[in-house]
Amino acid sequence: MIVGGGAAGLLAAASSAARLREAGSDAPVVVLEAAREPGRKILVSGGGHCNVLPLREARARFVSTSPRRLVDRFLDRFPLGAQRAFFEELLGGPLREEAESAKLYPPSNRARDVRDALVAHARDAGAEVRASMPVRGISRREDGGFDVRLDADSLAASRVVLATGGRSVLAGGADAAGFDWVAALGHTIRPLCPALVPLTGSSPAHAALSGVSLEAKVTAASGDQSVTTRGGFLFTHKGWSGPAILDASHVASRALADGRPFTVTVSFGGSVEEWEAALRPHSGSGSVLGVLRRTLPDRVSALVLSEAGVAAVEPLHRLTREARREVVRALSALPLPVEGTEGYRTAEVTAGGVALEEVDPGSGASRLVPGLFLAGEILDATGPIGGFNFQWAWATGKTAGEGAARALLAGG
Repeated sequence: MIVGGGAAGLLAAASSAARLREAGSDAPVVVLEAAREPGRKILVSGGGHCNVLPLREARARFVSTSPRRLVDRFLDRFPLGAQRAFFEELLGGPLREEAESAKLYPPSNRARDVRDALVAHARDAGAEVRASMPVRGISRREDGGFDVRLDADSLAASRVVLATGGRSVLAGGADAAGFDWVAALGHTIRPLCPALVPLTGSSPAHAALSGVSLEAKVTAASGDQSVTTRGGFLFTHKGWSGPAILDASHVASRALADGRPFTVTVSFGGSVEEWEAALRPHSGSGSVLGVLRRTLPDRVSALVLSEAGVAAVEPLHRLTREARREVVRALSALPLPVEGTEGYRTAEVTAGGVALEEVDPGSGASRLVPGLFLAGEILDATGPIGGFNFQWAWATGKTAGEGAARALLAGG
């Protein structure tokens, strides 16, 4: 029984059914999906285009409270190159490369084609995919199997793969209750929080720039944790978004959840040295604003100067050394008055989850509950934006599906 028909669950179903069929077993493989159709998160990913995978590895950017070596061991079971080959065969052609963002998309550029191909792949392997089947709980049976509770009755399963996802992008019927179920079975759940999520704040000066976007570097820090990201940065009417913000958001989100202090700063344009050189008086130099607007949008330039306490019309040749230092400081580390996040409603993933130490990376099997296997977002590992969380889902889903099949065949 695979509980959850998302990215990890569909690949778990196909992998387990294929392994059982190869061994000549007629044991049924059933997927129970709460929503009206499986793979809802696949359908909405990438604005309907589905960023299937990253173009290149970036394992050091995965976040987990478990040791990094464990993240690597899970990903090693289905390496990125093998995943790309799998999807190119599944989708009937080379994945479309977006070199600038280092992302891979389906040949058709349609998320629905990815979802449909995965469902067909699972069914062709022999799995049964049942939609509109919300699971309300699981419990151990005296014979070592499981009772999987539905609204009206229960189903018996000898092995269970939990691929119930996180609290973000919940579809009809889904409730991310898998965290509660595994906790009740004895697993450690590392604290949950929204990740890859826009940050919010009530600063009128920043809200006035809503819709302005540019490339930037964002640094989020709390205690001994610090992360620096680069990419698109967007001012919104609620706060800030864009890839640079999303990739750093987990630091602020975790600190907010724990009640710890944190800082988020943004750097625009060039390096400190480049800005210092540009702001030194020179022949024919004009105003400070004139220098900034060569690189930055006018409204961002005005915000920076306001933060630095320097008049926009101030001539460069009258700029004091201290004023120049303040302008450079605002350009290279502008504080963002972050007060919160947009929460799970807009978060792309959920950070936290089952401690990786309690799951065998070679099979996805629980080290605490015989017959239970875990895959996808329920595990404590979060990748950056760019297809990395799908990479995690495909790797852990395939591993758990094959591991459950092997265990069934071995009677273990």
